[in-house]
Amino acid sequence: MPFLSRCPGDQQKALADLLRDRTLAAKLATDVFYVDVAAAGELDRQLLVERHLISRHLAEGTAPRGVVVSADETLAVMINEEDHLRIQVLRSGLQLLEAMQEIHRIDDCLETHLDYAYHPRYGYLTACPTNVGTGLRVSVMLHLPGLKFVGEIEKAFRAARAMRLEVRGLYGEGTEGIGDFFQVSNQVTLGRSEQEIADDLCHLVIPQLIEYEQRARAAMLRQDAVLDDKVLRSLALLRSARLIGSEETMYLLSLLRLGVGLGRVTGISMDTINELFLLTQPAHLQRILGREMDGRERAEARAKFIRGRLGAG
Repeated sequence: MPFLSRCPGDQQKALADLLRDRTLAAKLATDVFYVDVAAAGELDRQLLVERHLISRHLAEGTAPRGVVVSADETLAVMINEEDHLRIQVLRSGLQLLEAMQEIHRIDDCLETHLDYAYHPRYGYLTACPTNVGTGLRVSVMLHLPGLKFVGEIEKAFRAARAMRLEVRGLYGEGTEGIGDFFQVSNQVTLGRSEQEIADDLCHLVIPQLIEYEQRARAAMLRQDAVLDDKVLRSLALLRSARLIGSEETMYLLSLLRLGVGLGRVTGISMDTINELFLLTQPAHLQRILGREMDGRERAEARAKFIRGRLGAG
């Protein structure tokens, strides 16, 4: 089957149907379901992007396309994204080994139902040359407000890029680090084994970035008045604002999360903050309240929702 850029419309539809049926038949998890992204409304597509279950590329595409998702949302198989298939496994807490084991199992299972495009010299063939080879992209999401605060974030990212890694924003390619969240992933897939790619990220790069962040936070603690002012101002705004946009919310929640992590704020759990990061996004907010809203309505509803969750009036 040709790559999507060279695939006529009727063949794209046949491909989407074939991959949907074969992926569902593979029984990759106990409970999976299929979402026809092409037929879904804009709000539903945005919701899937906010939950990191599909990419923006898939959400904004024009080809017949969809995604197979496990009930616990740790697995997503995107159909007719940039490539015919994009298999994704999500884990929390730097569980790269567990994620690798699961993706291997799913890949092996799918390969019994599908014939992948493979070259004995170049490995798996993909629409974008940067993914040729293993076809493996290992990504880790990091919250790095300390490095941002002390002005060392670009220095850390230059070091990462020197090691042939990519640094992207919250929603991957083409996005910025909103809320001080960044995705760090391998840039090269050709000429390296899957284990080498994972080991470099897990044992070399990520521990180094975490150490940089910890040093930055230690430096912030030596400026306790400045730190407390920023954190407590953020908390006060979140508890009192009547109108608040999604980007400002992410910025303020990032500082509040930092304050909780450093013990400068008590009585608010990290789980509450993590939930607010997700539930205050535009599509989630509209789903919670059961209606579509314009920007002004969302800003008012978001502020009220946050006040309720943070125990303010």
